[in-house]
Order: sequence, then C-alpha cells, then structure tokens
Amino acid sequence: MADITDIPDLIREFYDLAKSYLLQETVEPAKRLGHFGAYSLGAAAIWASAVVLLSVAGLRALYDVLPDSPYWEALAYVVFALLLVGFMTILVKFAPDRGVHDGHGTPIEGGER
Repeated sequence: MADITDIPDLIREFYDLAKSYLLQETVEPAKRLGHFGAYSLGAAAIWASAVVLLSVAGLRALYDVLPDSPYWEALAYVVFALLLVGFMTILVKFAPDRGVHDGHGTPIEGGER
C-alpha cells in the first residue's frame, strides 16, 4: 500500500498518464480525420470544377456542330443534359461498392440488417 506522502506523486503520475492517453486516443485520430476530410473536400472541388468546365466545353462543341437556330440551340441543351444524366448514371452504376453504408465493412444483402 502506498504511503500518504506518495499520494501527490501518484496523482501527478495519473494526471500525466490520463493526459497522454486522451491525446493518443482522441486528438490524434481527430487530426487524421481532419486531414482525410480536407483531402476529400479538395478532391470533390477539383472534380466538380472539372465536370463543369468539361460540360461547358462539350455544350459549346455541340453548338458548333448544329445549325444556327434557336430550336437547334434548345436541342443542344436537351441532348447535352441527357448525355450528362446518362454519364452520371453509368458512373453511379459501375462505382465499386465498398460496404460503407452498413457500418461493418460488408455490403448488405437484400437491404435489411
């Protein structure tokens, strides 16, 4: 059993141990999560700007191919919107399922737990 004079040292040791444990188990994972979130937001912003710029370029190219008329311009908008929707559908359909929606790392069969 500890002597009464050792109690301040034991409390100080406990405080240091608890502080280092909390830093290790909470602050460091939060920093890693922040870095992951920052990189994810940066990548999403770059991809979004790329899609917008490529969409504008594709629409302008379609304008140049079609004859000059308001009806043909409207058709260009409709055709290009359908092409974008089709492209996004293909991306979503063929994207790999990493099982992030069920919390256990495996895909859910049949939609129920």
